[in-house]
Amino acid sequence: MKKYTHLFFDLDHTLWDFEANARATLIELYSEMELAERGVHDFDLFYRNYLAHNDRLWERYRKGYIPQAELRVKRMWLSLLDFKIADDKLSTRMSERFLEMLPTRNLLFPYTIEILGYLRDRNYQLHLITNGFETVQHSKLRYSGLDKFFGEVITSEGSNSLKPNKEIFEYAFRKTGATAESGIMLGDTLDADIQGAINVGMDQVFVNHTRIEASIKPTYTVHSLKELEAIF
Repeated sequence: MKKYTHLFFDLDHTLWDFEANARATLIELYSEMELAERGVHDFDLFYRNYLAHNDRLWERYRKGYIPQAELRVKRMWLSLLDFKIADDKLSTRMSERFLEMLPTRNLLFPYTIEILGYLRDRNYQLHLITNGFETVQHSKLRYSGLDKFFGEVITSEGSNSLKPNKEIFEYAFRKTGATAESGIMLGDTLDADIQGAINVGMDQVFVNHTRIEASIKPTYTVHSLKELEAIF
């Protein structure tokens, strides 16, 4: 079996459970901002709409169509607009509070801590490559206890690039001393993590928590983090 020395993880949706943490945060905001009284009559619908808007806006952000600031506010604005609430001040305040509260959440996918400890004990060098924002991602790592596992944390802000662009991976190689041959990318997103690694000639592990059908063929596919023991 090929020997890897550097393991590059994605964070959100791979190790850190974005949906669960976002839901917990939005529940607090729903109460704090008195959204029921403002016309948001169904929290579950609001939450589902938020996830859908967030996914679409992140795709546009990855492709360079919108700036970071627009992503942050517009996902709240659109979610409120679904309930016929067009309130710029409210959506801006919700965005600010969401970004204050969300990084303090610590819900992880099952076996996250155990597998990272297992890989560290086997002398793999662990790093992150994330399209998330610098301050937010470091806060997530600190509050969830993941920061102690990773050598380098490569963000889109720090590298001035985004997955799947080759530049963010090449930046990661320079920061860590890894090569495409010695590294492997582990992530949940086919177009960002898997295709991005393919673009630089690096092997990949598709962490397919939701068991979607893959449109491209990764080097490896797992459906839970525990299955990484069979690869490494």
